[in-house]
Amino acid sequence: SLRLAIPIFSNERDGARAPESQGLRWQAGSAQHDRIQEMMEPLSDLLKRIEACRICQAELPLGPRPVVIARSEARLLIVGQAPGIRVHRSGLPWNDPSGDRLRAWMQVDRATFYQDARLAMVPMGFCYPGTGKSGDLPPRPECAPQWHGPLLQRMPQVELTLVIGQYAQQHYLKNTHRKTLTETVRCWEAFLPECFPLPHPSPRNNRWLRRNGWFEENALPGLRSAIQRVLGKKERGESEVG
Repeated sequence: SLRLAIPIFSNERDGARAPESQGLRWQAGSAQHDRIQEMMEPLSDLLKRIEACRICQAELPLGPRPVVIARSEARLLIVGQAPGIRVHRSGLPWNDPSGDRLRAWMQVDRATFYQDARLAMVPMGFCYPGTGKSGDLPPRPECAPQWHGPLLQRMPQVELTLVIGQYAQQHYLKNTHRKTLTETVRCWEAFLPECFPLPHPSPRNNRWLRRNGWFEENALPGLRSAIQRVLGKKERGESEVG
């Protein structure tokens, strides 16, 4: 393993205080060591830290219960919003009517969705945020900056990311997303092959789906083709996924 030789400076030497710059250099060296140690951290250990995360505990009505599936072999990453109450209770991402619709959109069965090591699910907020006047509250803003980067570093084979809903699109598509979610999803081809923007599959979006028939006619075939490109690859020791 990589070992770093970081100089340790005493605050006192021969009865005199060491220069302040030496203390700053020690702090910088220690911080660099911590960063490198985190970069070398196995995915399993990172997931344990996520499970123990309490950053926004005070803001969560039911307390923290991070719901994430991350795998080092992942090639298809699903980034949604935050767990709903059913997912919070089960601890299984997309284990609700929204997940049923998402799997139908993807044409991926439930067993493949949860058991295929090439799929990962990392929401913008890992814990149930509670409800507001019009449904679940937005994902907590602390999760993505704290955890997404380290998780993605440990999933280097991801080829396609499904960015579901406005929060995921604003984070992952940066300045390339359009003014509205509808326009972003309508321009789905512009984000391939790395990303595919989607509306949230919640039953609350039934009206949007009725108003935007082009999504089912045009975008869904494109989504299934993109997923087939990633999951349909036949490699040695690996059977084809339909």
